[in-house]
Amino acid sequence: MTEIDQTTQTELEAAVFRRLVSHLSARSDVQNIDLMNLAGFCRNCLSNWLKDAADARGLDISKDESRERIYGMPFSEWKAQYQTEASPEQQAAFAKAQAEPH
Repeated sequence: MTEIDQTTQTELEAAVFRRLVSHLSARSDVQNIDLMNLAGFCRNCLSNWLKDAADARGLDISKDESRERIYGMPFSEWKAQYQTEASPEQQAAFAKAQAEPH
């Protein structure tokens, strides 16, 4: 495996993160509950992780600001434009996944 210095590693990871956020922005048809059911995380998780990282560095980023960075718009606008009501099947799969030990 090629040796990669820490700065380059961080830059690569940042590029991957930006690509993931861009991909999720382009796939507004994929609901957060679907992401949670399949992968165990969603856009809200990403925004929470971003806020946690900012907090750890002493940066004052609000929950709303971190969500806007992930969603590309205020969360309320994203919800109004793209979020659909979860089906009973989606809700059942979510409840089952949450009940399982991690």
